[in-house]
Amino acid sequence: MNAQDIHALSGAYAVDALDDIERARFEQHLAVCADCRAEVVSLRESAGLLGALTDVAPPPEMRDRLLAGIKEIRPLPPETTEPTESRETYVRRPRWRLIAAAAATLAVIGTGTVAAIELTRDDSSQTVSVADRVLSAEDATTVSVDLPRGAQARVVRSVSEGKAVLVTSDMPPAPDGKVYELWLQHDDVMVPAGLMPDDSDQTFVLEGDAADASAAGITVEPDGGSEEPTSAPIALFDFSQAT
Repeated sequence: MNAQDIHALSGAYAVDALDDIERARFEQHLAVCADCRAEVVSLRESAGLLGALTDVAPPPEMRDRLLAGIKEIRPLPPETTEPTESRETYVRRPRWRLIAAAAATLAVIGTGTVAAIELTRDDSSQTVSVADRVLSAEDATTVSVDLPRGAQARVVRSVSEGKAVLVTSDMPPAPDGKVYELWLQHDDVMVPAGLMPDDSDQTFVLEGDAADASAAGITVEPDGGSEEPTSAPIALFDFSQAT
């Protein structure tokens, strides 16, 4: 999937129309793309307005017209300065949940009355991820650090959500027999907040309540983790320095 394609997933992500692999890939992208975060928030706000509208039975021919044109609907990515690449690699399999959402888009009838067509769709994944809520929260703040060998890490915290999210890029694997462990600092106590996966690029929600934490940290611990840090942090995210 090229850079243009990942931008184009914002509409499908906003209506929960991605599979698990695509969702994980897009959430990594979402953490570093302000345009896509703003687009996702805007799309979800627009979808929320649908509930306030008055449903009116549409003309019988409208459903057929929409269904006939669905195959031609394709979301466009935000404008970028990257070279245009062939989009033939874009996922071709049907997106029924996205199609249903598109078919439920408002149509204006002659009298000015707004009507929405309700089509069956898969409701198996309607929960917005914790990471997404934190990254798109209005009170989200960020602390970034540079790590050895060009690795980068940042922690995004939302007090209203009570959670913090770690986003890494080019993170080297932990030494043999070791693991990266995350911590939240409450007063002078470091509380375990989960073990980082081995992926170099990841978006990980820290365990525990981050609302009143003063910092987050990463240490190198024995496999399985520790109840308290056994080494100095390789990264410390001071929330008082957050922007």
